[in-house]
Amino acid sequence: MYLHAGNGRTVRTRDVIGIFDLDNASMSAVTRRMLTEMQRDGRVESAADELPKAFILYRVGDTTKICLSPLSAAALRGRCEEL
Repeated sequence: MYLHAGNGRTVRTRDVIGIFDLDNASMSAVTRRMLTEMQRDGRVESAADELPKAFILYRVGDTTKICLSPLSAAALRGRCEEL
C-alpha cells in the first residue's frame, strides 16, 4: 500500500519509519541537525512547494530519506490508518 504525502507524491507504507509534526520535532537540536545533514546529502524531498507541516521518515533499501509534506501529521496518520 502507499501513503499519499501530497501533490501526487507517495511513499510505500511498509517503508515508513515515522510521521512527525515539523514544528514540534524541529524544536530538538538533534532533529534539526538530522534534517540539515540529510538535506545536504540529498535525501530530503518535498511533496509540494508549500510550507511543510510534517515529514515522513522512510527507508529505500539501505538509505533513509525524508519526504516533507504540506499535510499535517494527524492527516498523514489518518491516511495510514485507513489502509
